Amino acid sequence: RAKVVEKAAVLGWCVEFLQAYFLVADDIMDSSITRRGQPCFYRLPEVGNKALNDAHMLNNMLFRILRKHFQNDVYYPELVELFNDITYTTQVGQLLDMTYCDPPDITKYTRENLERIYMYKTSHYSFYLSVALGMHLVGIKDRALFTKTKNICLAMGEYFQAQDDLLDCFGDPEVTGKVGTDIEDGKCSWLVVHALAADRTSAEDKKEILDNYGKKDPDAVKKVKDVYKKLEMQKQFDEYEEASYKSINDLIKEVSTSMPAAPFDFLLAKVYKRTK
Repeated sequence: RAKVVEKAAVLGWCVEFLQAYFLVADDIMDSSITRRGQPCFYRLPEVGNKALNDAHMLNNMLFRILRKHFQNDVYYPELVELFNDITYTTQVGQLLDMTYCDPPDITKYTRENLERIYMYKTSHYSFYLSVALGMHLVGIKDRALFTKTKNICLAMGEYFQAQDDLLDCFGDPEVTGKVGTDIEDGKCSWLVVHALAADRTSAEDKKEILDNYGKKDPDAVKKVKDVYKKLEMQKQFDEYEEASYKSINDLIKEVSTSMPAAPFDFLLAKVYKRTK
């Protein structure tokens, strides 16, 4: 048991290295200012553009760690393949995230595009990766169980990223540790998609959003936020959150007869109604 716990910890380190790689690169691409309450790594005077190479170093380090600790295990190829697949999938999501906002275009702010970004950019690496690694570690081979696991994790990832979109706009930077920039970056986010799609959103309000969205101007950002408040987007999100929570719980119940539900319950409890 001690050996399994040690290997689980090593896999956790690998996930953290991958996470660090994604975040360092993401902050550069988004021209972000802070991360977890501190200046973004690339903004440090002694780092600058070297952060791009450092990001790639972080990604390569996880594979060196995998080789050192797992190369003699029968499931080593599955671990390498999983990390490679997740890395590629997340990079596709990042590409979609950047493509849909450059330049801001109302035709791109659709639920289909939003769900595509969520699935590729967030769900796989933030949720499915850790659970799938644990399944490989304990010797699970049933592909049907991996498919059921992925379905639950993708649903959690969609909900999690929608929370991120809300916190980017309305979250307290002192709590979230990050200054939100989705509006000025013209991101295809939960808020703009649902605000533009809502039947009760007037043509005037839609025009106000589109005239100011994607502009790096504090006054323009405020105008978009004012429309969001007028439309009670926080209330709309609260309703979405409760529906998502119920739906995810239903998915967990469906698999509870064939595998432990505890990992999924743990993950859902960590993100439900989070504030950072």
